[in-house]
Formats: sequence, C-alpha cells, structure tokens
Amino acid sequence: MPTLSMFFGIIIRMFADDHNPPHFHASYQGSNATFDLNGNLLEGEMPIKQQKLIGAWAEIHHDELVANWELAATKEALFKISPLK
Repeated sequence: MPTLSMFFGIIIRMFADDHNPPHFHASYQGSNATFDLNGNLLEGEMPIKQQKLIGAWAEIHHDELVANWELAATKEALFKISPLK
C-alpha cells in the first residue's frame, strides 16, 4: 500500500486495488481510519485532533487525491503529496 504523505505522526496511504467510493487510509499511533477525498471520516477510529489535521490536509490536497485515485483505478504508480506543515 503506497504511502502518499506523512505529517505529525499521521501516515496517509491509498490502495491501488481499493473499491469505491474514492477514499484514503490514515493511521496514527494504533488508530486506523478511512476518509473520503474531502477528509470526512468514513469508518474506523481516529482522535479528534488528528481527524481535523487530516481534514485540513485533504482540503488543501483534494485535487491531488482525486488524481491519485484515478491513477490507482488504472493500476498506475501513485505520487507523493506534500505533508501538512
């Protein structure tokens, strides 16, 4: 599972063979969750502070997340996305 970005201890990944709806996975200190490309929690658990950071990151990088999802759908290599600073 390719790592797209890492920031503040959060690791963002996207599976190349995942299913719809478009989403990404985030992990932080044993918490794992799935978010839509707008940064909304779909399932799993994530501390509120990290949810807000992930949501802000997803908002800033929405177009890049969509582009990576399209690459994943065609089984092409995904590209890294800048971390939240």
